[in-house]
Amino acid sequence: MLRRATALLTRPVISLRARPFSTDVSETPVADTSFYDAWKKVIPIIEPPHTPLTFMKPRPPTPSSIPTKLTVNFVLPYNSELAAKEVDMVIIPASTGHMGVLPGHVATIAELKPGVLSVHEGTDVTKYFISSGFAFIHANSYADIIAVEAVPLDRVDASLVQKGLAEFTQKLSSASTDLEKAEAQIGVDVHSALNAALTG
Repeated sequence: MLRRATALLTRPVISLRARPFSTDVSETPVADTSFYDAWKKVIPIIEPPHTPLTFMKPRPPTPSSIPTKLTVNFVLPYNSELAAKEVDMVIIPASTGHMGVLPGHVATIAELKPGVLSVHEGTDVTKYFISSGFAFIHANSYADIIAVEAVPLDRVDASLVQKGLAEFTQKLSSASTDLEKAEAQIGVDVHSALNAALTG
């Protein structure tokens, strides 16, 4: 066993070609000519379908130096809250804890939990309460934040939050099935996070 481990550790390392980041999309979309040629042979009278690359705007390449601003896209299923907004920093409520994202942050994917998303622009701070979602931080100082639901924190009514927390706590204590318990627990978690955001 020890001989085998030593042999594995002393094996020469093969240098692999570095994979490009997914954010390093070429400036000019490359058409898949073999697909188009095959399509025209089979169905010459119908135009070939467009691929997702046709609709994607290429991301700027990863800069050689750290930029001064972070470009943020913050979207909901029905609305775009921020589109290519240049900010100083965002603080996101990741499932592993609050995470500050500055320009030059390492590429990361984070699951979001109910909590406060803070967008910092100089001395201005805009806060949103988000229910859940994902954050995609790219190596080129772009961040895409996708939330299921979000509301500016200053539009949340504290009395309704307290009322909802009491209702879901009551539902949790009287729940008889696993489904009822799960739904009530989600309500308690969201309202507790809302209450903490308003009081803290």
